[in-house]
Amino acid sequence: MDINTITETLLQLLREYSVKIAAAVLIFILGRWFSRRITLLIKKIFSKNNVDLTTGKFLENIIYYTLMVGVIIAAANQLGINTTSFLTILGAAGLAIGLALKDSLSNFASGIMLVLFPPFKVGDSVLAAGISGKVDAINIFNTIINTADNRRVYVPNSEITGGIITNMSANSQRRIEIVVGISYDDDIIKAKSILKALLSNESRILSDPAPNIYLTELGDSSVNFSIRPWVKKEDYFSVICDLNEMIKLSFDKENIHMPYPTHDINIIKK
Repeated sequence: MDINTITETLLQLLREYSVKIAAAVLIFILGRWFSRRITLLIKKIFSKNNVDLTTGKFLENIIYYTLMVGVIIAAANQLGINTTSFLTILGAAGLAIGLALKDSLSNFASGIMLVLFPPFKVGDSVLAAGISGKVDAINIFNTIINTADNRRVYVPNSEITGGIITNMSANSQRRIEIVVGISYDDDIIKAKSILKALLSNESRILSDPAPNIYLTELGDSSVNFSIRPWVKKEDYFSVICDLNEMIKLSFDKENIHMPYPTHDINIIKK
């Protein structure tokens, strides 16, 4: 076969497939634009109907990638690729990939569970998979949690759904419990009245439910009170810190002693 024949064959193939390639590229570009526009429209609909941010974001991703699969198949069909065979090959490849990526598929399934039956939403403070912090995003395969010291932790969804989840933001009110011990030589009535005054003077403590103070234990070296006020969830940590400080200062001022462990050492001379 001489060079002219080869050149003519290449030109013929180019003329035959150039239109198909151009059409396939055009289908892909327009299809991608269309997919983005549809996803944006759905996002606006979700926002208008006050759909939960977590659910909306998850569904937007699913819809976009589903549309893109259809676009890719349409482009392949334009190139003359047998899409039936293509889908068969894709299915077989998907099975093989699925077996290889079973942990990722487990995370994907867990992500769907977190969206359909949400134990928390974006912005909630949670303890999940041993990580404590505020939920920043719930993605297809993982959940992003920002910790109190501003670390960004990516937690696989399967580890969250497979364990105990504590949502600190689910209820509007939380109960504080502080245990305070006083000496057996101190006046328990006086100590209890001091604690009641502290609770009544703290504006962040709720009156309903009413706070409680119980004498819960006669310990080895102290008489222990359990202080149980209710606060709004956003005041929980700050009220704990402030109450601890006020209790110590008030007991010192009123000469109420707070015992701490001591050891007596006896030296025996031979």
